[in-house]
Amino acid sequence: MRNFYESTVRGLYSRAERASKGWLFERDLGTIMARWVFLWLLFLGSFALCISPQPSFAQDAAAPPAEAEVLFPSQLTDPQVTLEDLELLTVPLTVDQLKALAGKWLDIVQSKTEEVVDTQIAVSKASGATADAQREKLTKLYAERNELFDRYASVVNAWEKKGGDTKEIKVYRDYQDAIFLEETRKADAQTLMSWAMDWLSSEDGGIALAKNVGIVLVSFLALLFVARMVRKIVRRWIGHVPNISDLLQAFIVGIVYWIVLAVGLMLVLSGLGVDVTPLFALFGGASIIAAFAMQDSLSNLAAGLMIMIYRPFDVGDYVDVGGVAGTVKSTNIVATTVTTPDNQVIVIPNKNVWGNVITNVTASDTRRVDLVFGISYDDSIPEALKVLEQAVEAHPLVLKDPAPVIRVNELADSSVNLICRPWVKTSDYWTVYWDLMRYVKELFDSVGISIPYPQQDVHFIPADPTKVTPPPAIKKAPSSGKTSISKGDEGRDDGK
Repeated sequence: MRNFYESTVRGLYSRAERASKGWLFERDLGTIMARWVFLWLLFLGSFALCISPQPSFAQDAAAPPAEAEVLFPSQLTDPQVTLEDLELLTVPLTVDQLKALAGKWLDIVQSKTEEVVDTQIAVSKASGATADAQREKLTKLYAERNELFDRYASVVNAWEKKGGDTKEIKVYRDYQDAIFLEETRKADAQTLMSWAMDWLSSEDGGIALAKNVGIVLVSFLALLFVARMVRKIVRRWIGHVPNISDLLQAFIVGIVYWIVLAVGLMLVLSGLGVDVTPLFALFGGASIIAAFAMQDSLSNLAAGLMIMIYRPFDVGDYVDVGGVAGTVKSTNIVATTVTTPDNQVIVIPNKNVWGNVITNVTASDTRRVDLVFGISYDDSIPEALKVLEQAVEAHPLVLKDPAPVIRVNELADSSVNLICRPWVKTSDYWTVYWDLMRYVKELFDSVGISIPYPQQDVHFIPADPTKVTPPPAIKKAPSSGKTSISKGDEGRDDGK
């Protein structure tokens, strides 16, 4: 640039020198003027370029690049795409792509909503046949817009599942909820009825709902059948497991039955497109609330599990729990049901069962029958013992081993008490008890041994008739003017 300036100036001076000498002045005057004008323009341009702010190279390097447009297949924004195809097409998309796609679908539903609103205004201003025609058009537009909103919601759900911003997703969903609420609130009764009838007759509305309800009912019945079959198989299998109580068997079989039903229903709902993930969060929150609200029930639950694990009794055992005696009819994780000998049904909470002393009367295969017979002091003890031995040996239900115990146990106030303790099977306890009571009494009567009544001897000591005992003297104190018998006037009744 500097060499260009110098050559231009030198040329101008040489031309001026030659012009001063009269060489070709007329021919070169135009050329000289053009050179001067070009020089001035070049100077002014260089000066403007120097004083204008120029971005530095570092600033150019630090400037952020323009955000590139997110690309995805054009089929994803086609309003005619089916919901099933759209759900499949959104599977490989990233979070950014789904965010951009949600924005595109927001524009689509917004445009269709504007048409719905315009038609709704026309319906409110029209009357007669015109209003009916506009209302029919509004119903059609409303159904089309709802189908677009289904696709819109599908994209938003896919965006949420991929880890999208919850605040932005909430804005998109609030937009849809607000539109439905406002349209429903401002529509007249006839329009709402028309919308309802159109929804009931649409493939994506009432018909789809009826199909889903039918699928759920049929699936539930099938699950009931499968759960019962699994319960039978588990009950048959668990019956071969050694050292497991009937209570624990019933508990395990019941748990398996309900697990099959719950898992099957979740699979059916998931197959129908219902997101079952929130159900787990709902169950978790409900469990925490139930833990505080049902503390006593949880105590019964824990006690029921302890009863089933440690097996202090089983179904059919005769037990005595906290003063309640009877046969165990059933036990679940909450309470134990006991039937008394007079056929009363008593339900005992498990925490009261596990927290008290449990006496299992029928836990052993054999029991000892404890009998006590009293004879008079005048009767023969050897003969009475012989009668007891004869009665025990004669009963067919008395066990030979262990041998029965027959002894003199107590010299009581009114009788000599003999004990008779034969061993029997647990199921024969009361039969042997009642039979021996009757048989021993009959044998005692046959050999003349008496069973004395409780008696007490009272001895009277007669007094000496020649000695008279004088009656006790009553001490009289001076009266103090009182009209009642009290301290100070004992024994006086004359009022003085």
